[in-house]
Amino acid sequence: MKNYTNAPLPFMGQKRRFLKTLKDVLQDYPQDAIYVDLFGGSGLLSHTVKQYLPLSKVVYNDFDNYNERLQNIANTNKILADLRLILAGWPKDKQITGEAKEQVIQRIKQAEMAGFVDYITLSSSLLFSMNYVTNFADFKASTLYNVVRVSDYSSDGYLDGLERVSVDYLTLYNQYKNEPNVVFMVDPPYLSTEAGTYKSYWKLKDYLDVLQVLDSHPYVYFTSNKSNIIELCEWIELKTPNSNPFKGACKKSVNVTMNYNSTYTDIMYYKYSSTT
Repeated sequence: MKNYTNAPLPFMGQKRRFLKTLKDVLQDYPQDAIYVDLFGGSGLLSHTVKQYLPLSKVVYNDFDNYNERLQNIANTNKILADLRLILAGWPKDKQITGEAKEQVIQRIKQAEMAGFVDYITLSSSLLFSMNYVTNFADFKASTLYNVVRVSDYSSDGYLDGLERVSVDYLTLYNQYKNEPNVVFMVDPPYLSTEAGTYKSYWKLKDYLDVLQVLDSHPYVYFTSNKSNIIELCEWIELKTPNSNPFKGACKKSVNVTMNYNSTYTDIMYYKYSSTT
């Protein structure tokens, strides 16, 4: 199996900065456990667990249907190849205007009429850094830049060995909560931010509901200092002893720099067993 250190296609919050730390942590987890990735996202965490613990069963919850984007990589590569030709004489990193912009829009419209278009991946080649759209109307209305990727995408072997499902996380949790030797991988959307395929915003109640999956199970849980969920659980425990699911858990953190004036801290909590 090829060892990917990034998701094959762009995906926000893929936790690539935690991969080395995750592998170090997995040394203390059972090699033949069932690892259930409840919020699978790009599948990078699932891929890493399976690559590092080949005897394990890894269940990847592809609720965002990332696999559809992977299945359309050949089509995406063809669009990008055509965009390189259209923009062959256009300055790199500069705004695309005039006839060149119209040609780019027409190429995307052609792809839209022909079938599936991976707008998130195309966004990384045509929009300003960290911006993305998910439909043609928003794409057409956007300011475009010539940041087209110079090489093709590939996902060969990326999901090999994984058991892919696409269900609500609670459905998947209920399926495995009574299984012996199960470890839950929990990487929910950030609090009060857009939650991808999950409708509207990820609110406080949603975040607190997720914490029930940590009860009496080994887990690896991801959050950030943006959410304040850890502080909330610590406060609740002051009122209700033994109610903090993170009590006794180990912690790792990574500082993330978005740009010159924007930083935050990604956090990983983990327990090796239900009694740790």
